[in-house]
Amino acid sequence: MTRDHPLTTRGPEPAARFTESGSVADADAAAKESLDWLIARRDAHRFEVTRVPFAELGDWSVQPGTGNLTHRSGKFFTVEGLRVHADAGPVGTWDQPIIVQPEIGLLGFVVKEIDGVLHCLTQAKMEPGNPNLVQVSPTVQATRSNFTRVHRGSATRYLEYFTDPGRARVLVDVLQSEQGSWFLGKRNRNIVVEVPPDEDVPAHPDFRWMTVAELRELLHRDNTVNMDARTVLSCIPFARPTSAPRPGPGQEFRTALRRSMTAAEGALHPLPEVLSWFTERTARHELRTERIPLARVEGWHRDAWEVRHEQGRHFTVFGARVSAASREVSGWTQPLLAPCGTGIAALLVKNLGGVLHALVHARPEAGHVRGVELAPTVQCTPDNYRSLPAASRPRFLDVVLDAPAGRVRFDAIQSEEGGRFHHAECRYTIIEAGDDFPVAVPEDYRWLTLHQLASLLQHSHYLNVQARSLVACLHCLW
Repeated sequence: MTRDHPLTTRGPEPAARFTESGSVADADAAAKESLDWLIARRDAHRFEVTRVPFAELGDWSVQPGTGNLTHRSGKFFTVEGLRVHADAGPVGTWDQPIIVQPEIGLLGFVVKEIDGVLHCLTQAKMEPGNPNLVQVSPTVQATRSNFTRVHRGSATRYLEYFTDPGRARVLVDVLQSEQGSWFLGKRNRNIVVEVPPDEDVPAHPDFRWMTVAELRELLHRDNTVNMDARTVLSCIPFARPTSAPRPGPGQEFRTALRRSMTAAEGALHPLPEVLSWFTERTARHELRTERIPLARVEGWHRDAWEVRHEQGRHFTVFGARVSAASREVSGWTQPLLAPCGTGIAALLVKNLGGVLHALVHARPEAGHVRGVELAPTVQCTPDNYRSLPAASRPRFLDVVLDAPAGRVRFDAIQSEEGGRFHHAECRYTIIEAGDDFPVAVPEDYRWLTLHQLASLLQHSHYLNVQARSLVACLHCLW
């Protein structure tokens, strides 16, 4: 950010302005218009995804000897094998395929004041793995291979606002992880930049200016706001709303949630204590990983069409041919990872002394840079545990599955990243724990306020991508 940028002295603070954008009236009607626009953009282009055998992947090939799936350029990503040794969970050692994508991608919103209110420039983006193909994404969502045009396609729209020094004021800029069970060390730059109100930024037909309030409304709808938009939204700072909470059912919950957004309100654990606990859990867990050839992965079968687990669990890897008229390249081939079953990412929350707290889990995952990140209370694919003993089921899973409807504060099916995963759907839910749910929890868990979660999100590798999605969902509820 340059010192003489025209936005550097504007007030009030960005957090208050984002909260104002999230509180505008008639957001529901505006969101319905945006949903109509999204459907119209999907119908305006031809999209098609077809399974093909690995031999027909074009620029991709199975490497002799290793069996790894690689692109001819050496860019984008590879599908390799990973051997994991862990000291937590029902299985101590296992092999699996893993996506290796060491380059850092860019996920970013351009924001601008329109009629005095911050708006986000959103994109109706086609991803081959999305169940409904087109979802709301950030202004820019691209890997380095994409925005440096390794694909020899057209340039990424609006990229200059993120790459040209002084072009926009940086409001958010932090590296965050992606799925630690499917990616090895994958990171993205989550960034929000603001342009002056008088700068003309025309919206291409596949792009639309939306308030934060519209995005909050759309998050309640299944498979509408994509994972990359959710993670950037979670990193945005919000101030506590100044208006009174909406009266009626749930008013006490909303009041406690708003108090949870304030630093001065009482947290069960001070942040330095939380940081020490997280560091201790990271140091305590022993998680060793070893990259191995995909051809040597044990417990998985491979044929001409896919790589699959011998028990039909976890996920498969297959080849796809994609046609997408709205993308920088109108057609390409690639491998996709397809989960077996719908996942669940659940956050238990509890009113402690009038302040809402969320129960997070210091969870080891093989693909994370430092092994452990804070996850939701429950994060799993329930189908993977059906054949295991009850003692091996994830802790608190039954609490989530048996929660009374009256305690469910948020519940929507959301897609994971559609550029690498095919129909990867997860039920994101926020459940208010009852009075009988204990405050004392196992050592791998801690109760944190929303303000503490937001503080950690100013830094890299504290909250995993599922937890970040749920932070974005929590901000739908105040």
